[in-house]
This record gives sequence, C-alpha cells and structure tokens, in this order.
Amino acid sequence: MSLRDRLRCALLSLALASAAAALPAAAQRLAADVDCKPTKHDLVYDCRFVLKEAKTGKPVSGAELAVGADMPSMPMAHNVKPVKAKPGAAPGEYDARIELEMFGEWALKLNVRGPARDVIVKKFSAREPVR
Repeated sequence: MSLRDRLRCALLSLALASAAAALPAAAQRLAADVDCKPTKHDLVYDCRFVLKEAKTGKPVSGAELAVGADMPSMPMAHNVKPVKAKPGAAPGEYDARIELEMFGEWALKLNVRGPARDVIVKKFSAREPVR
C-alpha cells in the first residue's frame, strides 16, 4: 500500500470516527407532556407543552417549538397550520394557542428545533362542550 493510500485510509477513518462521535447528540430523542384547555371559543385551546429528554426526563429549554395538528381519520382534509409556541414560566415549558377545524380526534405534531431536533406526535381529543 502506498503512502498516498495510507493517508486516504487514515483520513477516512478520522472522518468516520468524528461522524460516529456526533451521532449520540443528533440522535437524542425528546418526549413531551401536553395539557390543552378549552377557551371560551369553540375549537380554540390554550396548550402547555413540557419538553424533556426521553431518557433522563431533564427539561429542554431554549428550543424552538412549532405545533400543528392533523385529523388522522380524514387525511389531508383537516390540518392546522403550525403555530410557534412561546417559552413558559418553568424550564422546558412552552405555550401555544391551537385553533382546530372541528371536534374529534387530532394528532398534534410538535416540531422541535434547538438544542435537539425531533418531531413528537401526541393524540388530542377535542370534544364538543356540554351546554
């Protein structure tokens, strides 16, 4: 093997090693707790999201969170444009107001960017209020 070939192998090994070292941070999974409360307007909910590391439960602050919603029972018919959540009072808390199109089962899609990137899908049931 020539010196040139050995240098290429060494550089390739170095590149692979640094890529492997970066994998754990990039592959970090997140979890979220969701609590949505109805407002005085039908189909409008004030939601609190608590982002945390899935393995440790440590709150994730400093993230950008966008929340959208789809109705799984009617694919591509009912979906809500994502809204940007604002940081809440406690570490890892984010608040957003979601306006749905109809009552029923929804999938809230949380797109997280920041210290970690992830997409979290949470079920949400929008029930017609009893009057």
